[in-house]
Amino acid sequence: MVSGIRILLAPVLVVLIVARDDAASYLAGAVFAAGAATDRLDGYLARRFESHTRTGAWLDPLADKLFTLAPVVTLALLDRFPVWAAIVFVLREAAVSVLRARLGTRGRSMPASSLGKAKTAAQMLAILLYLLPLDAAVDPYRLGVLVVAVALTLWSGADYFVKARA
Repeated sequence: MVSGIRILLAPVLVVLIVARDDAASYLAGAVFAAGAATDRLDGYLARRFESHTRTGAWLDPLADKLFTLAPVVTLALLDRFPVWAAIVFVLREAAVSVLRARLGTRGRSMPASSLGKAKTAAQMLAILLYLLPLDAAVDPYRLGVLVVAVALTLWSGADYFVKARA
């Protein structure tokens, strides 16, 4: 259910981003922050009530990908997010998704690692900073957070492939 909310929020974010208005940008930031908080809530509820399902195991990563990549691609297309970073995010998510699907056909799973969770947190913070209409003086900090997110994105992606080979 919580994953479904994140999936439904993705097109809302796109509409708010395309509006290109400061009020819509702040609202997009608030919607994104709320959706990011539900990611943690989803995992907590699944553990708390021991409600791990195959559907949930499939839906949660899908929701994460849609919820993060929809605003990234939209912002990049509007020249409000570095295209190089958007490409890294999209390619990593595609590669790990293919890896998980391939492992799934062999009866193996690849649960989220702590490094993958750190990547998600860094990406969400970077995306939030790019959603908000902040003063240009914040740009170096915003870029710094993005560089950390890209580094974690590459590192966690490589880590999944190394673990899959073992």
